[in-house]
Amino acid sequence: MGQKESRKMLYPVIYKTIIERALEEDLGVAGDITTDAIVNPKSLATASIVARNEGKVSGLEVAINVFSMIDESISVQARYSDGDDVSPGSALAVISGSARSILTAERTALNVLGRMSGIATATRDLVAAIRDYSARIICTRKTAPGLRVLDKYSVKVGGGVNHRFGLNDGVLIKDNHRIMAGGVLPAIELVRQNLGHMVKVELEVDTLSELEEALTLGVDAVLLDNMSIELLNEAVAMVDGRIITEASGGITPTNITDVAASGVDLISLGWLTHSVDNWDVGLDFEPI
Repeated sequence: MGQKESRKMLYPVIYKTIIERALEEDLGVAGDITTDAIVNPKSLATASIVARNEGKVSGLEVAINVFSMIDESISVQARYSDGDDVSPGSALAVISGSARSILTAERTALNVLGRMSGIATATRDLVAAIRDYSARIICTRKTAPGLRVLDKYSVKVGGGVNHRFGLNDGVLIKDNHRIMAGGVLPAIELVRQNLGHMVKVELEVDTLSELEEALTLGVDAVLLDNMSIELLNEAVAMVDGRIITEASGGITPTNITDVAASGVDLISLGWLTHSVDNWDVGLDFEPI
C-alpha cells in the first residue's frame, strides 16, 4: 500500500480523544511532579525520536500531536512518515521547545508510536512471507480497548487489510449465534429478515459438512476456523472460488505460508493486535 493512502485514512479528529484520555491518565490532577520539581520552566531543549530497532513506522503523526497537545509552542520536524521502513538509529523527528513540555509528553507519545509501529512491522513481515500467494493478511476485533482505530490503521500501514471494525458494520455468525438461533439456516434467515442488502454476511464453519451447508445458503464468506492444513486444502477446493474464504485460528509465522498455499483469500490473525511486540523507540535529548 502506498504511503499517501495509509496516511490519508487517519484524521486528527479520530484520535484526539484517545490522546486526551492517555494524557489524563498519565498526568492525573497533579501533573508531572518529577519534571516540574527538577526542570526550570524557562529551560529549552531539543530532542529526537529515535528508532532502536528496524521496522515500519506507524503512528508518528499521532505521537507528534501528543507533544502539540501538551504545548502548542513546541516545534516538531518529522523526518519520516507512516509507512516508511527505517533502520536502527534513525531519527524519526526532531522536537524543540520547552524542556518541561517535551519530558511530560515523552512517555505517552512513545507508547503510542511503539505499539502502532510494532503492529505495522509484524504485519509487514507476514505480508512479505506470503507474497508469492494471493491471500491477504487481515486483522480482527481483538484490539486493545479504546485503541481499535489506531490498531487497525497500523495493520493497513503494514500492508494488511481490515476485517470489520465492530459489531455494527458486518455480520459474522459464530457457533454461539447458531446455538441461540436453533441452527445455521434459522440464523441466516433471521439475518436476511432483519438487515438490509448492503450488509455482508460471513459464517464460521468448523467442518466440511458445515461448509457444504454454508455453500447452499448464499452467504458472502466463510470463516474456516481452526482447520488443519489438510482440512483447509479440502475446504478451499470445495468452495472452488464461489465465495470468499477466510482462514483463522492457530496461524503463526511458522505455518502461515502453508495456510496461504491452500488458496484461501484471507488470513486473519488476532495476535497481530492483541499480543503485539512493542517496537523499541526512544527520545534522546541533545546535551545542554
